[in-house]
Amino acid sequence: MKRKIFITVSVTLFVGMFLFSFSTYIPTHETGSFKYVGAVKCAGACHKSEAQGKQLDIWQNSSHANAWKTLETPEADKIAKDKGFDSKAVETPACIKCHVLGKDLDPAEFTETFDKTQGVQCESCHGPGSEYKAMSIMKDKQKAIENGLILTEGESACTGCHNDGSPTFKGFNYAEMWAKIQHKKP
Repeated sequence: MKRKIFITVSVTLFVGMFLFSFSTYIPTHETGSFKYVGAVKCAGACHKSEAQGKQLDIWQNSSHANAWKTLETPEADKIAKDKGFDSKAVETPACIKCHVLGKDLDPAEFTETFDKTQGVQCESCHGPGSEYKAMSIMKDKQKAIENGLILTEGESACTGCHNDGSPTFKGFNYAEMWAKIQHKKP
């Protein structure tokens, strides 16, 4: 009888420990299950149309879309050198931090569709889109938020990079700049 109890308790503990350890590896919102997919994936068939506010066009015609490319120029390398850096601008963390999403993120947080050379992208402001990009989720604002969508509002979302820490900073007029990239729909 003692042996049956011992075996039952042992099996129960083993199964419980197995289930507990397995559950800690299931990704959740809190453990970073959301991944960055990139602007091309965000745009897909959804954010290109007139009905959706042509967000892709707004972004593609902005300086944000070309932020990485500016780091690849001789002028950017000169600025980095003048600031005392020995590396090219495109390799200098102090430069990269505002010209591309993900400088301080684990590479595992990006899908294969993410392309850092596309500069400051949708997810730079709206959070990783892997779980909210589906049309069925995007149609429900609250569901999209629950799945990682960030509704960025206000000047503070911009001034993390647009500030006097930038070597090319010439002031920042939020209202004027927001008017250039604003996308009201959806």
